[in-house]
Amino acid sequence: MNDETVTIEYQFRLRSGAERTFTVRLKKPTLELISVRQSVLPEWTKLTHHQCSNCPLDPEQHPRCPIAANLVDVIEAFRDCLSTEEADITIRSESREYHKRSPVQYGVGSLMGLYMVVSGCPIMDKLRPMVYTHLPFATVEDTMFRAVSMYLLAQYFLSQHGKTPDWKLEKLVRIYEDIGVVNQNFARRLLSINPQDASLNALVGLDCFATATAFSIVQDSLHEIEPLFRAYLEEDHPP
Repeated sequence: MNDETVTIEYQFRLRSGAERTFTVRLKKPTLELISVRQSVLPEWTKLTHHQCSNCPLDPEQHPRCPIAANLVDVIEAFRDCLSTEEADITIRSESREYHKRSPVQYGVGSLMGLYMVVSGCPIMDKLRPMVYTHLPFATVEDTMFRAVSMYLLAQYFLSQHGKTPDWKLEKLVRIYEDIGVVNQNFARRLLSINPQDASLNALVGLDCFATATAFSIVQDSLHEIEPLFRAYLEEDHPP
């Protein structure tokens, strides 16, 4: 185990017998991607190519979209793959291993989501703390619980630094709305290279998760899990 890096490996075994492996290496403690990019990147990775409408990056200082540049190998590996193709997918980290046989889009979606939040995109960076407990094949409920928990911990750190915390989660909804814009524009970027539907459907799945999480917060769906915290809520009111 390297004390300075975190490694997450995704392995796909397709029905055709082909294997595709991706190793994501992250710097501690920030979990920033240790990028190994191609020397010549394709045109679709340029920042100005379907640049997100809410992108704060300057093309002169950042000629390449950081997400696109780091996803080239993944997109190319699954460019001719249908989303419904079954695969044996294994994800390994330093402390645990996940395995699932499922349509390839779910593994690709999880891998794309990981790259998107560690590549240095200022919008997606807000979700990087969730990589600390990376959870492949997460459900909408998993994502909502982890996202809200992460956000509330961020508010604690803000208060510790003398800043004003947002305990009502108002800005979390805005964060997920911005992420939705990134997902939609990145889908247009992928459409421009006309891949098969595995990568596109994986991205659509990520966008649905972002939308569902924002909707759950807006609709106050958190009350459904409130009973889990009864021990805390009743602590000052013994029977």
